[in-house]
Amino acid sequence: MTQGEAQVATVIGPTGQHLGLDDLPPAGMVRWVARRKAELVAAVRGGLISLEDACQRYELSEDEYRSWERLITRHGMRGLRSTRIQKYRAAAT
Repeated sequence: MTQGEAQVATVIGPTGQHLGLDDLPPAGMVRWVARRKAELVAAVRGGLISLEDACQRYELSEDEYRSWERLITRHGMRGLRSTRIQKYRAAAT
């Protein structure tokens, strides 16, 4: 997949809904709630948007995205809530 090119038209989001590029948060998103983080992870994993494009579009570091991916894999969408991050990170060490 090249930069700017979507591989698929839709993916299944974290709550079971179909997501297309138009359903993703607008570029430059600042306030990330758990649902939006989970939607972005689903979009990258499903090939809707590349990791490179997602990081550029939302001004994220790859490490920040990867941390969301790890948290959702280990703890589900609840793990992405900022109020729970300390608890989950402490449990992982």
